[in-house]
Amino acid sequence: MLMLCYLFLLSSSFFLYQRAEYPRDCHEVLSQCPSSRNDGVYVIKPDGYPEPFEVSCNNSLGDGGWTVIQRREDNSINFNRTWDEYENGFGFLSHEFWLGNEKISYITNQRKYQLRMDITTESGCSFFVTYETFRISDSFSHYKLVSTGEYTGTTDPCIEWCPTNKVLNRCKCEGSCADPTCTESCSSTPTCVCPDGFLMDGEDCVPRENCSCFIEEAENGQGVVLAEGEVYVNPSCTKRCSCNSGLLSCDDTYRCSPNGNCEERQGLSQCYCNVGYTGDGVQCDRATASDCQAYSTEDSNSIRLIQPAGWTGNPFQVMCDVSDGGGWLVFQRRVDSSLSFHRDWNEYREGFGTADGNFWLGNDKLAALTSQGQYELRIDFVSKSGQYHFAKYSSFSMGNVDTNFRLSISGYDSSSTAVGRISK
Repeated sequence: MLMLCYLFLLSSSFFLYQRAEYPRDCHEVLSQCPSSRNDGVYVIKPDGYPEPFEVSCNNSLGDGGWTVIQRREDNSINFNRTWDEYENGFGFLSHEFWLGNEKISYITNQRKYQLRMDITTESGCSFFVTYETFRISDSFSHYKLVSTGEYTGTTDPCIEWCPTNKVLNRCKCEGSCADPTCTESCSSTPTCVCPDGFLMDGEDCVPRENCSCFIEEAENGQGVVLAEGEVYVNPSCTKRCSCNSGLLSCDDTYRCSPNGNCEERQGLSQCYCNVGYTGDGVQCDRATASDCQAYSTEDSNSIRLIQPAGWTGNPFQVMCDVSDGGGWLVFQRRVDSSLSFHRDWNEYREGFGTADGNFWLGNDKLAALTSQGQYELRIDFVSKSGQYHFAKYSSFSMGNVDTNFRLSISGYDSSSTAVGRISK
């Protein structure tokens, strides 16, 4: 879009003996030098302005003498500027520019001026508007627009007026109060779009804070709009809000379970259950059994996932044996020489092998298991000649690493025929 803004002197009154060293506007440029009929850059000095400066004069419109205060035609100059830049002016007089609020103030406060704006749309449609009087105040009044006077101009059938809050843009990324997310799409022809900071609410483009599911405190006070069905939990996990049927509901009693924590996972902050527990973070139940006793009524041996009460790591697999009343947890099996049991301290502490083959469960796991209560120990073995034997003890426990995994065994069962397993 091309936009040109001009100032034209409508009237003047000054004493004949006052003769400025420089013309005060483009009208005086033309008056003092009638041969200067060409459009171009000239030097003027409005009344009271400390130094002369260059302006672009247009002598092609009507009788000429128009002072150009803005030209914007191809976006080669950024017009998204600061207050100071608009006060002092920017750009190039031969191309795109803004003359500057201070200069325009001095010009418009010395006489009566007319404002004309010429606009050409991207589709090539041209029109103009004029205002009979135009003046802006000084810096003390923040360059307030004081007067525009009567409006006249050509008709504007080629102008599309956007609905409230919408702007013309080539790129569109419109979210809605129901779904704030969007995917940007661009085209060569600008259309009316709901800009950043606004969302569609039905047919209306509204500030996002006007959406019914807007949470002001979210995102460090920047606010967030919840989509339909979306949930928000504050960083301290003391408030949970949800958007349902376009209505926001919040629960200020939201708190994490003693078996849960407030943390962020995959970009979502809320209450989560600790390892070994399942639930929504507010209610957390033990995810797995603490030993094999829970499976004592099973029909056959099986590998199960357990989480002892004192175990802070992930749940781990064990072999649960259903013989002799069931509920036995096998912590060692060694039936052939396929796996070496000649291991160091750390390997015995961590465990090695697999639950469905030869293995040692691990001292740390045994310490956690036997700290839960009183356990029995049963040792089964078969001799090379094929004879089967077992030994049974009514009490078995293993200390933690601070005791160097001290082993405690008592209560030998005289019915034993004396491969290790324990039962609660």
